[in-house]
Amino acid sequence: MAEILKGAPVAAAITAQMQKDVEGLRAKGVDPTLAILRVGERPDDLAYERGALKRAEKAGVTVKQVVLPEDVSQDDFDRTLAGLNEDAGVHGILMLRPLPAQLDNERARQMLAPEKDIDGCTDGSLAGVFTNTKTGFPPCTAQAAMEMLHYYGYDVKGKKVAVIGRSLVIGRPVAMMLMHENATVVNCHTKTVDVPSITREADIIIAAAGRLRNVTPDFVKEGQVIIDVGVNWDEEKGGIAGDVDFDAVEPLVSAITPVPGGVGTVTSSVLISHVVEAAKRTIE
Repeated sequence: MAEILKGAPVAAAITAQMQKDVEGLRAKGVDPTLAILRVGERPDDLAYERGALKRAEKAGVTVKQVVLPEDVSQDDFDRTLAGLNEDAGVHGILMLRPLPAQLDNERARQMLAPEKDIDGCTDGSLAGVFTNTKTGFPPCTAQAAMEMLHYYGYDVKGKKVAVIGRSLVIGRPVAMMLMHENATVVNCHTKTVDVPSITREADIIIAAAGRLRNVTPDFVKEGQVIIDVGVNWDEEKGGIAGDVDFDAVEPLVSAITPVPGGVGTVTSSVLISHVVEAAKRTIE
């Protein structure tokens, strides 16, 4: 029977640390502030915003909500984002995407100041991940996967880690973060030949391909730790399920994260922790 690595205690620990940090920052005259930039009223944007607001409130982080109309012009959007970039009282910006069709998503992504890019979407933030420097922040899901390993005491130094997936949101960034902690990483993807033969040799598997129940018993071996980052809609059973066939794999491995209730639970806490870290950097 595998250890089930739940996200709730990890998120709680991150929040508790943030509360202490926020108290310390306020004592120095700094009020950690997040600006949420939203265009229109898309249901998924509203749901994500509610999650961020809830986590920010728990941590004591101030939130400034900036809502633009669905038909906002490129000039007005650019002016709003530039103002948030330049506002010294705003430490982090969460720009909800994708933006409406009349706006240039790539332009907006590159325009966002990396030092306020708490979601790790700009090239500056990604460069910081690859160079292991404090330029921007890692993508939240990638860091959430690392936080799970840290909290549950899994040291990746010298370990073999198979990362399934190579997106800039999770696969490649988490591979770099693992290597910065001296893991030996193989990044598997759609062109990799015989993925199961590679994953069976690993100590840790991070499943991040975005394919429902892609990781089956032939991918694993006894003693492994499985971090399932996948969030997929299961039409057959209804509800959310991961990249790992949990019921089939769980009896075979040492530890595994559930979906839901695993990495995703930690992601919004990481997002808010980046606001607090950005505020710290302004006084360091």
